[in-house]
Amino acid sequence: MPIFPVSPSKEDQLTERMRKLGVREEDLEESFIRSSGPGGQNVNKTSTAVVLVHRPSGLTVRCQEARSQGLNRFLARRVLLDRIEGKKLGALSAERQRIEKIRRQKRKRSRRAKEKMLANKRHQSEKKRERAAVRS
Repeated sequence: MPIFPVSPSKEDQLTERMRKLGVREEDLEESFIRSSGPGGQNVNKTSTAVVLVHRPSGLTVRCQEARSQGLNRFLARRVLLDRIEGKKLGALSAERQRIEKIRRQKRKRSRRAKEKMLANKRHQSEKKRERAAVRS
């Protein structure tokens, strides 16, 4: 029996992703609140927005993208998993980016690249010199 109003394949992907990241349904604290913004009577009378808290990490997600509560529950879980994944992989990827930046800075330019860069600098200085006020 489907839990969310999405296709079974999407629901399976979500549960598989939760399993891979080690997120269990028991770790999630779910509450429903009224949405804000456009939507008329549906938004004003029903609690369609979802607030999802992952207790172990302390991450909180609020989702009110769709007008139905079921779809917002699904979307909130997806956003939460994105954030958890970013937190886990973020440390690794930030370090990798820092190393790559240092590597790029230290890399020696090829002769052709150096000549092209200097030519562009000369061209810019010519443009600026021509813009200068004419003195009489």
